[in-house]
Amino acid sequence: MKIYVLLLTLFVSLLSADSGYRLEKLTSGHGVIWGMVFIDDKKILFTQREGKAGILDNNSKTVKMIRGLPKVRAKGQGGLLDVALTTDFNKEGWIYFTYVKEVGSKGATTLARAKLGKNRLIAWQDLLVTHSTTSYNRHFGSRIAFDEGGHLFFSVGDRGVRENAQNLHNHAGSILRLNMDGSVPKDNPFIHNSIALNEIYSYGHRNPQGIYYDRSTQRLWAIEHGPRGGDEINLIKKGQNYGWPVISYGKEYWAPIAVGEGTHKKGMMQPHKVYIPSIAPSSLMIYEGNLFPRWRGKLFAGALVLKHINIIGVDKNGKLTSEERILEELGKRIRCVTQDSRGFIYFSTDNGEIFKLSPG
Repeated sequence: MKIYVLLLTLFVSLLSADSGYRLEKLTSGHGVIWGMVFIDDKKILFTQREGKAGILDNNSKTVKMIRGLPKVRAKGQGGLLDVALTTDFNKEGWIYFTYVKEVGSKGATTLARAKLGKNRLIAWQDLLVTHSTTSYNRHFGSRIAFDEGGHLFFSVGDRGVRENAQNLHNHAGSILRLNMDGSVPKDNPFIHNSIALNEIYSYGHRNPQGIYYDRSTQRLWAIEHGPRGGDEINLIKKGQNYGWPVISYGKEYWAPIAVGEGTHKKGMMQPHKVYIPSIAPSSLMIYEGNLFPRWRGKLFAGALVLKHINIIGVDKNGKLTSEERILEELGKRIRCVTQDSRGFIYFSTDNGEIFKLSPG
């Protein structure tokens, strides 16, 4: 075991030697680390899909598990999912989570919030148990983002039933928008539409597992899984239909046949980028630090199947201009990418690891 660790350390050092960054492993052995957020300058709160959460001290590299989580339905692609903080966390103390809650014998993507006591979550509140249950344990979404106006966005996958994404009577296949307390904003697009649920902000999504709100441009970005080919980056607009499963750039899993009616249809939005073959995206952020000047303002997405961090340039008009792939040699399913206040970059893997990228 010691020889393996030594060889891995040497490999990581060689990997980053000529890349412009240094790669450091901070912790391992924690299952699928689905979400990460900094609760202060040195501590990362992370979620494990199996239904646990912990706090990593970035300096000592020690982990303390925390209590107070609800019962989580951890089956298939579901479990304890994202975790996020608002900019007024130090004042209000709320930590936001998405997780899969047992509803009858099925699971529903659920938005919740809680406060952190001494190694324990307190005052847990389920803000929205979505209408998204199916008999499948896949396509739950789900990531969280906040705008500057006191609103929260979170994504829900189609739950393995394609038609859900075009059905406004359920939350599946949608990005939802709420106030911080879980109430519905009065200016949501379907608030006065009797055939739609009030929480829906956009729909026609397959399985968005990354969303990010860029405060500098007031743009909401999302990245979602396509079928076989056809992963998408979308610029999310209020009330718009993103087409799944009517239009898609992907193929059926069982044959080289296009999904849906084609790639375009009137009234349905086009993606800003399509990945063929699929990378299987897992998270999304815009790098806002100064430690890596060449990456500032670019989108970062974790990739599960093609095992890398995907970096996309964005111009002032929101056009996606370039693509770079890093850490392919590491061979890890990258689940979550984030940054700290100083501009260091962190990512988690499905092997239960958290890594740190520093300038090299």
